[in-house]
Amino acid sequence: MRRFITMTLCMLATSALADDGTLLPAQEHTAAYDWSGAFVGVTGGYGWMDGLFEVTGYAPKTDSLNGRLPGVFAGVSTQFDNNLVLGLEGDLEYNVQDVTVTSAFGAFTGGADWQGSARVRLGYALDRLLVYATAGWAATHLEAEFIGVAEATGSFHGYTLGAGLDYAMTDRLFGRLDYRYNDFGSGELDFGPATVSSQLEQHTVKIGLGLKF
Repeated sequence: MRRFITMTLCMLATSALADDGTLLPAQEHTAAYDWSGAFVGVTGGYGWMDGLFEVTGYAPKTDSLNGRLPGVFAGVSTQFDNNLVLGLEGDLEYNVQDVTVTSAFGAFTGGADWQGSARVRLGYALDRLLVYATAGWAATHLEAEFIGVAEATGSFHGYTLGAGLDYAMTDRLFGRLDYRYNDFGSGELDFGPATVSSQLEQHTVKIGLGLKF
């Protein structure tokens, strides 16, 4: 009898009553993950950059300025009751590349050395998985040498569009997969003997690791 009473009390302690008074097994309720808060992180990936270079009176030339992209990012997000997540984010990356372009004037060497963006991010949270789209301002810096003649630098500004996934591996640590299209617009590189009009656009794929506060 004592064993029966003990088992019954344990069942009552771990059960709930339905509307009709019947006993239902107790269920564990785990709170959904909350993406609200500030965060920082690091990324690594690859960028495929296409450049269009033109000197007045000569046919334009296209070339690729591809390279690895180590970088950092930081931002802040707010999650709403409907699981929408709105945030602001910025990043800064370094282009690991060294490109030589040959032209009618001779050889040019160099490439984009750094790039960054400031963006709005809108996502939808599926508990620990965040699916997001992002858009905003993007910029890059180009450094080149007209070999044996002159050097020139220029900053290019445009826009970025992209999408990605964040996954919270712990309450603070999350992983990231990110795709971005960057249109850095047009600008000029003034070498003295020649001014090169340039247009730059890029596709990037990156993975990252972030820390949420």
